[in-house]
Amino acid sequence: MEQVRPPAVAGTFYPADPAQLEGMVRTFLAEAQPSAGPPPRALIVPHAGYVYSGPIAASAYATVADTNVERVLLIGPSHYVWFPGLAHPDVDAMLTPLGSVPVGRGPFHHTPVIYSPEPHRREHSLEVQLPFLQVLFGAPTVIPLAVGDATPEEVAQAIEEAGDASLVVISSDLSHYLPYEQARAVDEATARAIVNLDPASLHRDSACGVIGIQGMLLYARRHGYRCRLLDLRNSGDTAGDPDRVVGYGAFAFTKET
Repeated sequence: MEQVRPPAVAGTFYPADPAQLEGMVRTFLAEAQPSAGPPPRALIVPHAGYVYSGPIAASAYATVADTNVERVLLIGPSHYVWFPGLAHPDVDAMLTPLGSVPVGRGPFHHTPVIYSPEPHRREHSLEVQLPFLQVLFGAPTVIPLAVGDATPEEVAQAIEEAGDASLVVISSDLSHYLPYEQARAVDEATARAIVNLDPASLHRDSACGVIGIQGMLLYARRHGYRCRLLDLRNSGDTAGDPDRVVGYGAFAFTKET
């Protein structure tokens, strides 16, 4: 029998109604600034509720709108469950209101990946990426990995071993619950470190998905990728209280020419 992971945050982080959800995603993508240059190999994308971070996520996804993506490696932090290494949900598909997304399994020979549905049961960091992928690509195969007690090197190894993935999506928000101007300064420093491929300048308060970001930066340095900042805003710019904001960044990684 096929094992399926149902949506956990439909109706809270994004609309549960399929038509409303698809319309929202398409509007975000249509309003995103077009991006010049070759399509990226990897993206860093935020994962908050769509009214807060959807426009910034669209800035990243718009860069791959005209590409053929069949297999996506999704890496995001585990917010609710502790475990060693990285966790695959051990299912055959993930559901959203837009339908079913097939799940691939790797292979991961040297990366510490556990196969367990528990870390993914309530987790939103990967789920909220799926409707964007569905609107753009239909039903691409995804390899979803939640990051637990892992190192950046282990994340880089996971990206290495999933080398046949045509797109890597690192899911992360940036600073959390700072006043607007302070958040802007902190997030600008974080963005500089990311663009400079400088994982050592990042720390746990830089981003909730900092380990995934650092792993991507290690991989990018080793394989000759450069990083572009596409969008940098926070919830005070979109739909939130400016006294207590969450930062969002969109970044794209392409091969140096």
